[in-house]
Amino acid sequence: MASPSSHKKTPVHDLPTPEPDSPSLTRSRQPYRFSTLCATVDSPDADHKDQHGSSSVPIYQSATFKGVGNRYDYTRSGNPTRTHLEHHIAKISSAAHAFAVSSGMAALDVITRILKPGSEVIAGDDLYGGTNRLLTYLRKHMGVTVHHVDTTKAESVIPYLNPGKTAMVLLESPTNPLLKIVDIAGISALVKEKCEDAIVVVDNTMMSPYLQRPLEHGADIVYDSATKYLSGHHDLMAGIITCNRDDLAKDMAFIINSVGNALSPFDSFLLLRGTKTLAIRMDRQQSTAMLVAQMLSKLGFVTHYPGLPNHPGKEIHDRISDGYGAVLSFETGDKELSERIVAATRLWGISVSFGCVNSLISMPCVMSHASIDPAVRAARGLPEDLIRLCVGIEDPADLLDDLRHALIEAGAITFAANDFVRIPNPISRAVEKLALGEARTAPPRETREWFVSAPGKVILFGEHAVVHGVTAVAASVDLRCYGLTSPRYDNKISVHFVDINDYKHEWDIDELPWDAAVPIPKGEEHPDSLDMRVVEAIKARALPPESQMPPKTHAAAVAFLYLYMMMTFSGHRPAFHFICRSTLPIGAGLGSSASFSVCIATALLILHRRIELPTVPPPTRPPTVPGDPGHVHLSHRGRRAIPPEIAEEANKWAFVAEKVLHGNPSGVDNSVAVFGGALAYVRPGFGKRSGMDQIQGFRSLRFLLVDSKVPRDTKALVAGVARKKIAEPEFVGQLLDAIQVISNEARRALADPELPREMLLSGLAALIDENHAHLVSLGVSHPALESIRSITSASPYRLSTKLTGAGGGGCAVTLIPDDFADEALQSLISALEAQGYRPYVTAVGGSGLGILSPYDPIAVDENDDTPPLSPPMTPQPNAEAEPLRPSIRRRFEAVNVSELSKWASDRGKWLYV
Repeated sequence: MASPSSHKKTPVHDLPTPEPDSPSLTRSRQPYRFSTLCATVDSPDADHKDQHGSSSVPIYQSATFKGVGNRYDYTRSGNPTRTHLEHHIAKISSAAHAFAVSSGMAALDVITRILKPGSEVIAGDDLYGGTNRLLTYLRKHMGVTVHHVDTTKAESVIPYLNPGKTAMVLLESPTNPLLKIVDIAGISALVKEKCEDAIVVVDNTMMSPYLQRPLEHGADIVYDSATKYLSGHHDLMAGIITCNRDDLAKDMAFIINSVGNALSPFDSFLLLRGTKTLAIRMDRQQSTAMLVAQMLSKLGFVTHYPGLPNHPGKEIHDRISDGYGAVLSFETGDKELSERIVAATRLWGISVSFGCVNSLISMPCVMSHASIDPAVRAARGLPEDLIRLCVGIEDPADLLDDLRHALIEAGAITFAANDFVRIPNPISRAVEKLALGEARTAPPRETREWFVSAPGKVILFGEHAVVHGVTAVAASVDLRCYGLTSPRYDNKISVHFVDINDYKHEWDIDELPWDAAVPIPKGEEHPDSLDMRVVEAIKARALPPESQMPPKTHAAAVAFLYLYMMMTFSGHRPAFHFICRSTLPIGAGLGSSASFSVCIATALLILHRRIELPTVPPPTRPPTVPGDPGHVHLSHRGRRAIPPEIAEEANKWAFVAEKVLHGNPSGVDNSVAVFGGALAYVRPGFGKRSGMDQIQGFRSLRFLLVDSKVPRDTKALVAGVARKKIAEPEFVGQLLDAIQVISNEARRALADPELPREMLLSGLAALIDENHAHLVSLGVSHPALESIRSITSASPYRLSTKLTGAGGGGCAVTLIPDDFADEALQSLISALEAQGYRPYVTAVGGSGLGILSPYDPIAVDENDDTPPLSPPMTPQPNAEAEPLRPSIRRRFEAVNVSELSKWASDRGKWLYV
């Protein structure tokens, strides 16, 4: 294919052209080329010839027309100026029908009104933000199912082609903003073969009819945002729809007339004028775009432009298109760097649109595609640092010079050896400041062991109903996850998940996929969305496939490595071994993943030196205990407290780990694991104040947790409640209201310091029974849970029990009164164990995150054959060998889980939240 500046393909348009004016000519005229068709506006028919011979189509700026039964009566239904425009657009689009409406999104709205509830749509995974927004609305409110697939692979649509249900396949090529290429012809053929009633719709805005005419390749409907190239001057908004099928044209004409979104006469006139220069504008724009793409690619930026020889879709694009267009995008590897580049340009105007005679620059993820959820953007591989360039008709030399200056000013390139070269691994100014200032020298190796722990959680009231806006009350349980870090001196990190299939793995630090990571500078927060490039790189290059790893270990390892890589800054990559133990049942709905997340987040924050525990002031009085370091801040529990800013930082990073593990967590579990005690949580979006509130004054309660050992499907249970709510809205609404009342009463009782203990326990017992009955009515209990409840409520125990968490299996919680006899409790435990259940006696509402203080003397168990945990007195002389130093690593790995809590508490004095 020729370069864009001389692409001059001569497709034959089956359109009317003038016959010879003179009988002396012996041959017919050749069909007009596209640029001639653009510049030549003819009359649709004899009725539209101007009586005065105007060389420009008149503006019929009239809302109404006189007469009865005439062609025009009301401009909403038809207007002569708009008819001229639609005739002209059909001519240059190889179309039988064309419609002009008020915007590109109005065009898509007209097209999607063809859909019915229950219809299925297949769409690409790299779409314009407005398209994604409309499809999301249809999915949520109109009962339309939308499947987003990678349409660059034609075969990817096959699993979703459902005869009788698939109604539409929506394509863009090139896609916006990653410039992916879609085989329109190939997909159209597949659709017609497998779902003959489905229509293929193509957004052709990026190309315009000049460079691509999808109707010629099997598409049924094509639409353009005529605001872009067809107009070319950004002085109007318009949308164009074209098709060749009479039935579709009739349906869309009816919709346009009904909703009244047809293009106004004046805008029709402006658009008709703009189309006359379409070819000459695009010739200049795409020739310059090729120069810009070549420059960026040469500098080493990942550049997306189908005209580059290394573009993966170039062969397909050359087959279906007549040029490469004037939009391209490139990646810098650093969002802040991209922001500086965009801000530093002068000729390139910052704008969300494209297709204008003026060159434009933007960052799609913060502009045109910002309406797409960050997690969705990440899942679809849309880089946050992506810059989109829309090339205009300015002099190419000026545009290239302006872009080079912006790259230099932003710190992306420099001039060396008589040429412009890219600065390797550009870093943000925050990191640069650290590198040039406080981090001039590498930080010392960490030679201490760090011991951390975090509790699990139990949802006391409001489970399932919380999804529908009801307040949930959750509290920490005195079953914990523990994590120990031991230094390594061989440039490796390793993990040992003792209680998750005794899983072990180690990595060479330098071989981790650092090229995919843009770490978060110290002092800055992780964005709302995960960096899916890092997640996918870890899965593909640092771990075996999930199917080849023991259950639950894959996700845990991904979360660990993700936090390790994203916390790295100033080149400091600590080497250590991390061991994880848990007294919590794994996967039973008691927050085991959240407590694990808090442990790895806290340990990594310490090892990456992103947090510092407060130094201990010198003693101001004679110590009352040998080795007492002096005053340390006391928490309300009388224990030494972790400073709130450290707890907040640990919670934020634990929430990031929870996202890796669960996708879209509420934040309740990790908050309870960090802060302990109890809290009330309300989801946003229900017309009342949302968020989490600590329940002050919460008094510890004793519970029996019983693991049913029955796996549960949380998503299925939540979906079942949602279906029941749709089918029986009044009944379910009453249940949700009743559960809200229970949560409110429980919250007031738990926070009331004046309420006698006996009244508190009896009141909670009644609320537990009532709450469980409502959950049964919602259909989320399970025979195993009912069996547990029948045992605990029977004589002689007569205790109150309810399901917790997801239900459907998982765990039950039983309130144990203060005066409940130990003999009776042991009898109950035996009865439950006899039925195959696993009971745990625990306290609810205790401490949160714990860090073993490195300042305190260690109380050594005389029967413990391992030395105590403490910082070494002197640095290790040999950095290459495993140090010979005091360590609790072997004992921590070997201690029985039933003894783990006591053993850990005996190590010394802990700092707690």
